[in-house]
Amino acid sequence: MATEDETAEESEEQGREAAHRLRNGLIALAILVGLVVGLLLAVPGLKGVKQAVDHMSGGWIGIAVFLELLSCVGYVVAFLQVFERAPIRVGARVALSELAFNAAVSLGGGSGAAVGAWLLVERGARVGRVAERSVVLFLLTSAINVITFVLIGLLLLVGALPGPSDPLLSALPAGIGTVVFVAFLLLPRLINRGPVRRLPRRMLVALDTVDESIRDTAKLLRAPDWRILGAIGYLWFDMGVLLACFAAQHAHPPIAAVVLAYQLAYMSNVIPVPGGIGVLDGSMVGALVLYGVNATTATAAVVVYHAIALWVPSVWGTVAFLILRRTRRQPLQLRPTRAERKALRAGQ
Repeated sequence: MATEDETAEESEEQGREAAHRLRNGLIALAILVGLVVGLLLAVPGLKGVKQAVDHMSGGWIGIAVFLELLSCVGYVVAFLQVFERAPIRVGARVALSELAFNAAVSLGGGSGAAVGAWLLVERGARVGRVAERSVVLFLLTSAINVITFVLIGLLLLVGALPGPSDPLLSALPAGIGTVVFVAFLLLPRLINRGPVRRLPRRMLVALDTVDESIRDTAKLLRAPDWRILGAIGYLWFDMGVLLACFAAQHAHPPIAAVVLAYQLAYMSNVIPVPGGIGVLDGSMVGALVLYGVNATTATAAVVVYHAIALWVPSVWGTVAFLILRRTRRQPLQLRPTRAERKALRAGQ
């Protein structure tokens, strides 16, 4: 069994490794952004994109940056809703650290969750509980994405929102999103069916964890809790950044087209490229053009959007991570849950 000194030494080593990965990710991000800028300057066919970027309204770019800050705040609120016993200040810094690692380190979003879990466990949180709540946070934010995907697709299909009338661009996304969401809600029933319960014990333990996480996520989605606005804001403010980048060019494509193209493009983010540079941009521009947006306007908007969506959480989250490393020896002072606070007030 590891001694306290060995555990502390191992934690220090993990901290150095995480800081090293974040530093390398930020350097890779800067290099890739430089290559993109160089491409805009060097390739004749992209000069129109450079001109569109050069003529963007500074006021709208400022609004875009502010919206990205609000998106980060939304993630913090969602994190504190799921990890509701975490101290607010520590929880906020862990959430921002996750955003920095998601932006700068190429693991399709998994890097941030892993670092967040380690930061909490390092301060005394139980590994199993942190893992289960991390899954809930991922499912909660994913569920908001799917619900948005379905809702916008349906509104476009029935003509309630302006945009392309092609059923493949409205009915298909809505149908796929509906199937995914229904499967998500029905999975606990499948897990608890007889044949599944005859699987090996280790698999059953993993499935039971998934079952608990899905049920907890469904409760969060149904509960009358204002903090659900955090998960909604995390997505919608980020999409607002993209819309602001279009507005900076005096372009106003249909909101439905931008939202669906955004959602489709982010499916490519599982490809492990630092910041999704190149992969996400190409997917998003392609999807926007598919929905009828001018290619030059779309490329300019996406390039600026992606720069803002990467650097705002990277810088803010890096500062939060460095503060957490300086206070790593401070144990967590757990907060009472919302239910416990209600019970306490009722008993007074």
